[in-house]
Amino acid sequence: MGDLSLKTHYSTKELVELNLKGFPSAVKNIIEKAKRENWQSRKREGRGGGLEYAFSSLPIEVQQEILLKTTPQQTAVELQKIEQNRPLASNELWQMWDEASHKAQEQAKIKLGVMFAVANLVESGVNVLNAFDAVCGKENAERQQNNQKKLTVGSLKNWWYLIKNAPREDWLPLLLNNSGKGTKKTAEMDEAAWKFFKNFYYSREQPSIAHSYQVLKQAAVLNTWKIPSLSSLKRKMAREVPKTEEVYRRGGKYALSQMYPSQVRTVAMLEAMEWINGDGYQHNVWVRFPDGEVKRPKTWLWQDVRTRKILAARTDKSENTDVIRLSLLDVISRYGLPKHLTIDNTRAAANKKMTGGVKTRYRYPVNENEVKGIIPALGIELHWTSIQFGKGRGQAKPIERAFSHGGLGDYVDKHLLLRNAYAGANAYEKPDYDGKNGSEQPADYDTFILALEQGIQQWNNVANRLTEICAGQMSYAQAFERDWAVAEKRPVTESQMRLLLTLHEEVSLKQNGTFHLNAGKIGSNKNRYEALELIGSMHKRVVVRYDPANLHDKVWVYALTGEYLGEAQITEKAGFGDQMKGREYNNALRNWTKHTVKAIEQRMKAEEMELESYVPSPEFDEQFMEIIPDPIPQPSRAIEVEYEEVIEHNAIRLMKREAEIEEDVDEELSVFDIALANQTKLKITE
Repeated sequence: MGDLSLKTHYSTKELVELNLKGFPSAVKNIIEKAKRENWQSRKREGRGGGLEYAFSSLPIEVQQEILLKTTPQQTAVELQKIEQNRPLASNELWQMWDEASHKAQEQAKIKLGVMFAVANLVESGVNVLNAFDAVCGKENAERQQNNQKKLTVGSLKNWWYLIKNAPREDWLPLLLNNSGKGTKKTAEMDEAAWKFFKNFYYSREQPSIAHSYQVLKQAAVLNTWKIPSLSSLKRKMAREVPKTEEVYRRGGKYALSQMYPSQVRTVAMLEAMEWINGDGYQHNVWVRFPDGEVKRPKTWLWQDVRTRKILAARTDKSENTDVIRLSLLDVISRYGLPKHLTIDNTRAAANKKMTGGVKTRYRYPVNENEVKGIIPALGIELHWTSIQFGKGRGQAKPIERAFSHGGLGDYVDKHLLLRNAYAGANAYEKPDYDGKNGSEQPADYDTFILALEQGIQQWNNVANRLTEICAGQMSYAQAFERDWAVAEKRPVTESQMRLLLTLHEEVSLKQNGTFHLNAGKIGSNKNRYEALELIGSMHKRVVVRYDPANLHDKVWVYALTGEYLGEAQITEKAGFGDQMKGREYNNALRNWTKHTVKAIEQRMKAEEMELESYVPSPEFDEQFMEIIPDPIPQPSRAIEVEYEEVIEHNAIRLMKREAEIEEDVDEELSVFDIALANQTKLKITE
């Protein structure tokens, strides 16, 4: 064993300060005693000079007392050295030290000081049993003054024999046992048995510990394994298998992820009604619906994210598109449009009628040209709760808090109006109504709706809510009223209200302006609608919006791009021999044809008038060449007239060309020749 850092020499002043029993208390008397007993000494270094006496030359009883009194200071120094320089070979021991409680560590440090005192005495030559007695006596004297539990020699023996053969650096973690007795030995267990047990118990089937131990015992008999008792096995599991490993091996990734600290978000930057979230709640109460069916109703609720106030709710037999749509209509009718909306990716909430066109739906096929659902068509940005490790994280929505213990399950399901209708939270918590199963009395539907409304109001008005916005001073309703007054309002338009009041269906439009809707069909029989304005339309596919509660009223037809095209009316099949229906049809046909022809002819007339304004009138060139009088012919020349047709701008004109023909005539012409020439000229000019 290594030695503690013990002082080898003491000055007379230090010996006086130790206040040793049976030892001189004055410096002069100590010097005389040292001379008399021939203590070994050396000159003291530093100021003042004097002598220092060797510890080994002091009387034995003085040495022991000095060791006992100086051990605590030496122990503190040694503790610091040990914790700073942990031996690598003892990692497992020090891992136990790190995992121990603060109380256990402090008790181990006290034991370590006691063991250092024993070790000092033993190394100085004192018998170990005498060392136990001396140390125990000193410790108990101090403990008695402090009203502490006495220390026994037996405890010192157990501690000593536990650590005496171990490196001094490992004494501290070895002394962690709390009982004061020797450390408990771990029960033996073959490695093969331990592996077999872990593979069986730490599995996704999650067998019980009792069943797993029974299987282990059977396998141990067949394989001659050594196995501990069940209690020892449990301690071994706690020591050697981390909790994270246990959760993953028995529960999977999702269960392991639940151990991770949840994220804390702030809503301080949001306004009231800027962001809402919704979810469905299954009531634990029996209700008789208007059609006579008795069921547990399902309510869809919308909540303001900032203030946590429940804004609206609708109830039905199940969670469906209509209750989600109509409850959203209630919210928007009262408070306007939110900017953001968070829901789960459930079949009812994520259906195309509500979320069509959202690329991140991850439910149902997403088509490039699919019709926009109600939520994106209203300009609301849709957010889904995340899906991690195959399961949704619905608890990320604030409204989930309203469904936990002390929430709507108390305020609604246990309402005074619903006495004797409570179904219980689960199969093991059913109320005992007169000790009979099935003795619950279903509540009337109207009574349930009244209890639901009152319960939600009570929930919203609970004072001093401990949320970020309420800060323990306001209710949800008060916080919403305060923040809603200064929030930006986004009123809804008539066309947006129509989106909320109706559902939509994409259908094929025929050339005669008719189409069929799947909504309201019975078997293969579908409702047929006609839109006279769309006869001959180029739209082959259109979107029809309809009120599901009034399918026999008019419906509205839109282009796939969202433009409004017109209204359509439902048509009825006429009997084969129904003359009245035939006359009505013929009259409608004639009226439609008449008005259509009239409208077309008016358009044609307008187009003809417009066309005439663009047709240019023909222009004729009225300019003619100046006619030059013919020169008087000379008698000596003969004139030959040639004719040439000139076509100029659709007008045909004759032009003469005189050709001079030189003839060898006499200088004097006869009177006949001159007259003949003049007559010919006259005819040409005419």
